[in-house]
Amino acid sequence: MTAPAKPAPEASSPAPTGNRSIIMILLVAAFVVILNETTMNVALASIMGDFGVTERAAQWLTTAFMLTMAIVIPITGWLLERLHTRTVFTLAMALFSAGTALAMVAPTFPMLLVGRVVQASGTAVMMPLLMTTIMHLVPPHGRGQMMGNISMVIAVAPATGPTLSGLLLQLGSWRYIFAFVLPVALTILALGRLRLRNAGEPRPVPLDGWSIPLTVLAFGPLIYGLSLIGDTTVPFWEPMLALGLGIAGLIGFAARQFVLQAQERAFLDLRTFTFGTFTVALMMMALGMMALFGTIIMLPLMLQRVYELEPIQVGLMMLPGGVAMGVMGPLVGRLYDRLGPRPLVVPASFVVLGVFVAFSFLTPTTPWWLVMIGHMMMSTSFAFIFTPLFTVALGSLPKRLYSHGSALIGTIQQVAGAAGTALFVTVFAMQAEAAAAAGAGPDRSMLEGAHWAFLGAGAVWTAAVVAGFFLRRPPEEDDDEGGPVLGH
Repeated sequence: MTAPAKPAPEASSPAPTGNRSIIMILLVAAFVVILNETTMNVALASIMGDFGVTERAAQWLTTAFMLTMAIVIPITGWLLERLHTRTVFTLAMALFSAGTALAMVAPTFPMLLVGRVVQASGTAVMMPLLMTTIMHLVPPHGRGQMMGNISMVIAVAPATGPTLSGLLLQLGSWRYIFAFVLPVALTILALGRLRLRNAGEPRPVPLDGWSIPLTVLAFGPLIYGLSLIGDTTVPFWEPMLALGLGIAGLIGFAARQFVLQAQERAFLDLRTFTFGTFTVALMMMALGMMALFGTIIMLPLMLQRVYELEPIQVGLMMLPGGVAMGVMGPLVGRLYDRLGPRPLVVPASFVVLGVFVAFSFLTPTTPWWLVMIGHMMMSTSFAFIFTPLFTVALGSLPKRLYSHGSALIGTIQQVAGAAGTALFVTVFAMQAEAAAAAGAGPDRSMLEGAHWAFLGAGAVWTAAVVAGFFLRRPPEEDDDEGGPVLGH
């Protein structure tokens, strides 16, 4: 469908100048809060020494962050519909800044953990806010480019987090990480308060008293249970009980939303799934996040144990892939605006499948640079996948569902990432133990486990390859009403 003619000054621009400044503030804010997600991985050893805590206790700095994200993100659907853009931005950055300040000066480990939870509460709100604002401010013909910018933030920020953390740790305490981030966050908060204006009109949607506890009961135990799968230090019943509670909570949460939807006051509107293109794109996104997070866990483990590389070497090997994925985001966005989703997503999906198959044939004599090239190819291909998926998913929804669609995308990212990690680790552990029982040495056993983990990922990813053929570019016109049209 041909887009209606635009005035000359905006024909080559995805958004007017005023809107671009709003989006730029949100992009920078999102980069800072997402950067913070991965900075703790390198600093855990130092924190354990300072506070005298065990490795499992220290891991809660990451686990609690992930759990908080999973619980808070579904709530943003209601927040974005109920409050003004400026108010939500202020809430997100104020929470993040307060958590950063608390973590920086924390005298005890529990206080540091509280600081991380408060940080995560602000982080969880920022990405749905950014995506929803872009859908309101950017016309359909320019959304691909803007979603490419989001993909750049999502890819580059986590990739550079461990590197920045390592550099700051060389200068001194782990507290320097928070001391570096805090003034940047406060500056963005002040700038946003001065420059941001509201996008979209809030509606007086009442807060449902049952939905929040059901959100906690559903997504908290679900993420926690997935994070424990493959952990031999916990009893088998613990992750199973957590997953059971999470699934029961999820069923209760969905049932409650169906009741509220009939009254037009859903906490998280599940009518987004009645749009076929949104559902297909979300399914592919979930499979992509499973594959990406699983690879992020498996590759470093294999490179350190089998190839005996130092952590800094592994970090430097994986950094180019993350940077390449981010740098390609804006370019892919512009290509999407010209070509649509399928010419980008389908070939890239086959490349990802090929890399998984190639990784399943690695040997101890495989040169390290071949592994790095494979990781770069996979990361670049994900740039060609995620940018179109973000654009297609939200673009296929009516305006009234933008905020709920953004919240669902963020929630699925958290759940799928945890599920991907659990899948890789479980298959790896089972096959490595089987190889060891058959008489293989430690290195060979670990490599055998990694082979099966990558083959399992390839088998799961095959569903995403097939789904790519069903993607469609959403209509150029914004549909404010929409309807439950499968294949929309």
